[in-house]
Amino acid sequence: MKEHIKQLRNLSSAYWRINLYPTAHEASGYFYTSKAVNTNQGIKGEALDPNRSSEEAARRATSRIRRYAAANLLNRLGTLTYKGEGCHNQKLASIHIAEFFRSLRKATGDRNFPYVWVPEWHPSGHGIHFHFAVGRYVKRSIIENAWPHGFVHIKLLGDLPVGSGALDEARVAASYLSKYVSKSFKDSKRIFGRHRYDLAQGFSPVSQLIAGDSVSAVMQLASEYMGSQPKVKWSSNDVENWKGAPAFWLQW
Repeated sequence: MKEHIKQLRNLSSAYWRINLYPTAHEASGYFYTSKAVNTNQGIKGEALDPNRSSEEAARRATSRIRRYAAANLLNRLGTLTYKGEGCHNQKLASIHIAEFFRSLRKATGDRNFPYVWVPEWHPSGHGIHFHFAVGRYVKRSIIENAWPHGFVHIKLLGDLPVGSGALDEARVAASYLSKYVSKSFKDSKRIFGRHRYDLAQGFSPVSQLIAGDSVSAVMQLASEYMGSQPKVKWSSNDVENWKGAPAFWLQW
């Protein structure tokens, strides 16, 4: 793989490149050109197209959550709610959720504890609650002790087709969390400012860069690296009125 990365120097100013995330079993690729123009830049601090800027930010956030959950097999979904009238103080809620995961790590004695959480304003007006995903079994009593502010719900995602494994379960969990992250970019309350989600540091999947002069060439290199052909393929060629550079996405 290092040889293919070095080949970047020998390619022209326009070529295909892939960011492959082996542990997440996915890759994203696009056509790169040094003459590409970023149409989303304008006056400092502003975007020429705020709606598109928001959509792109949401896409980046959901992609990161999906890869992180898949790489760490976060296949257990949970929800933390407040009792009574709930919590309407974002700063205080941030402190509570940080304390919650510190308590879980301490109680389990496991420093290798990846997780991701997403805040949401309760639809019925009961303040903030949290959705989260972890990748290991934790006793319910430990979870309840770590969250003394209200109620806990957690489950292992098991209602999947026969043959599904932890990776498939983690992707479902990521899809669930991503729904709330995407929603937050449209929420006028701008929940937690830009802090629309958080994840444990040190567990993000590492990408491998692959470059070549054609789509088929970089896809083949990625498939060889993964040891099989991708199960899912997406291409911008199949999207009507696609805006931006040609792109594709693969999943194993």
